[in-house]
Amino acid sequence: MYGLVEIGGHQYKVKPGDIIDVQKLDAEEGTEMSFDKVLFVGGETPVIGKPTVAGATVSAKIIRQARSRKVIVFKRKPGLYKKKNGHRQPYTGLLITEVSNGQGKSEKIDKASANAKKYLK
Repeated sequence: MYGLVEIGGHQYKVKPGDIIDVQKLDAEEGTEMSFDKVLFVGGETPVIGKPTVAGATVSAKIIRQARSRKVIVFKRKPGLYKKKNGHRQPYTGLLITEVSNGQGKSEKIDKASANAKKYLK
């Protein structure tokens, strides 16, 4: 089972065990979060939301708060000036632990998977 979830204005296709990087969320590492803006749940019986699926949720655990690689911006006008700037975007790493379709069916992360062994203790 997988779901399309909206987090921070962006849409992500997720399934239990996935690790996704989203825009920075205000929460501590190790915190469990639940997202209810689920637009679609796929699997044996797909459920399409209008605009969201009623009762469907995606649960995740915050595994890291970090900043992405530095992007160098170099502005130049011949003979006038040169300017070099850098930017690092903050992000939050999420481990998807459960996808629920709102009709009583849900799929959880496999405890034997590599991501579960590394991040769920």
